[in-house]
Amino acid sequence: MLQVGTKAPEFTLPDKNGNMVSLSDFLGKKVVLYFYPKDNTSGCTRQACAFALRNKEIENKNAVVIGISKDSVNSHLNFASKYNLPFVLLSDTELSAIQAYGVWQEKKLYGKVSMGIVRTTYIIDEHGNVQTVMPKVKPDTNADEILALL
Repeated sequence: MLQVGTKAPEFTLPDKNGNMVSLSDFLGKKVVLYFYPKDNTSGCTRQACAFALRNKEIENKNAVVIGISKDSVNSHLNFASKYNLPFVLLSDTELSAIQAYGVWQEKKLYGKVSMGIVRTTYIIDEHGNVQTVMPKVKPDTNADEILALL
């Protein structure tokens, strides 16, 4: 995990339409950067829909929401279309940003150990520095917590 006050690692990844998006594109705004395990799973869908519901309020606080998972561009397109997600979803199939932000970790499920994305949200300030680190967030409350912090 990154530490508060450190420079957020730069990344350039494709969005749901295949357009390349960089963190530096959003300098001057706060970035709510959330990492999630998989499109169209129950927790990830609830988290994404909660962010969609709060998106206007977040934008009104000079912030943007960006979701990152290792799903493909096409998967993100289908996910965003199915749930009318108004924010940026980025595909990190090479795990470059996922590893740079320290969210690719060992996970245990029913006694089985595997590597995967630990649901984590960062708030990055207008200058590209880590302002808030929220590890192991709950999908149903994350958007409200973010809004309170902004």
